[in-house]
Amino acid sequence: MRPFASLVVLLFAATMGGCASLGASGNGGTDSDWLGTWGTAVQLTEPRNLPPVALGGTTLRQVVRPSVGGDRVRLHLSNRFGDAPIVIGAVRLAASLGEGAIDPATDAALSFGGRPGVTIPPGGSVVSDPLDYDLPPRTDLAVTMHVEAISDSVVTGHPGSRTTSYIVAGDAVSAAALPEAERTDHWYGIEGLDVERDGAAVAILGDSITDGRGSTTNAQNRWPDVLAARLGANPATEDVAVLNMGIGGNCVLRACLGPAALDRFDRDVLERAGVEWLVILEGVNDIGGSAPDESAQVAQDLIAAYGTMIDRAHAAGIRVYGATITPFGGSFYDSPEHEAARQTVNAWIRTSGAFDAVIDLDAAIQNPDAPTTLLPAADDGDGLHPSVAGHRMMAEAVDLDLFTD
Repeated sequence: MRPFASLVVLLFAATMGGCASLGASGNGGTDSDWLGTWGTAVQLTEPRNLPPVALGGTTLRQVVRPSVGGDRVRLHLSNRFGDAPIVIGAVRLAASLGEGAIDPATDAALSFGGRPGVTIPPGGSVVSDPLDYDLPPRTDLAVTMHVEAISDSVVTGHPGSRTTSYIVAGDAVSAAALPEAERTDHWYGIEGLDVERDGAAVAILGDSITDGRGSTTNAQNRWPDVLAARLGANPATEDVAVLNMGIGGNCVLRACLGPAALDRFDRDVLERAGVEWLVILEGVNDIGGSAPDESAQVAQDLIAAYGTMIDRAHAAGIRVYGATITPFGGSFYDSPEHEAARQTVNAWIRTSGAFDAVIDLDAAIQNPDAPTTLLPAADDGDGLHPSVAGHRMMAEAVDLDLFTD
């Protein structure tokens, strides 16, 4: 991140307060040598998405896919929404072989202030000590923790992982396989992974469409994943990381599922290491969840919110790209008032000049014969969320030259 961006984020932290961080760095966004290679937006886990068994006294193995590689890493853990300390006895990284198995030859222990474990207070987060580790790009990495104590019912996590996690009783952090593990398609307690290297990151702020609804569990084929693969295969952008900051059911203006985008903006954009670009694809839940007679005002409020986020990002030296809201005709959000609001917002995104560039995802996956609806091949079946093919079409609609300067 540019030095000016670092200064602004430091000033933001000083004035806004926030959760304490422990470990190598209190704020990823202020560390110019580090680059976020993977991240997720954390929230208070809803009861239906809590772990299938109590996590205290277990080993939790979770799988992530970094976007760019490196040879020195650090891990961010979070208890931001917890009401009790999380006590972690050990954390290890290893290449994932699938089905909860790891490659033991790649197994390595993280430390926290020189110690193997760490206690994260309620509302807090922690960054591990840097670890020399050969991390290949776009390959699956297992993060395995021995969780000694944690609240049974108030858990910080990311429900929409679209990736299977594995839980076994006791301390099995170095086990090559976990054949008896309980399985759950959610993440808990992990928030980000950084690499120490040159490069820059794009943060994508969004809802379930960015979070991956309609993609395939464990296939890593959300549209941000496909974009990361495209960037990595292009020599001019191979050093660009992608951070998926989508939350299913999220809203911009108010707390729906997870904190409102305006409220999580610092944590999920400004404080991420190395962010130089931001893509905003969010607002459909604000529109779809509004009463018909409120939709026009919601559209204006969204436009004002985008302006606020643009100003805050620009103050931190981050360029902002506006993505148009994709069609939802025929879905449970469909109504004349909601469609009018979508058109109002999209017209502003395309023509206002407020964004540094526009990514027209509406045009990329709309049905040309019925433009208020999704292209049939791009529709996961509910008229709102993209299919696997739709995710690919969205990623392929992004001009990679946006990330070359």
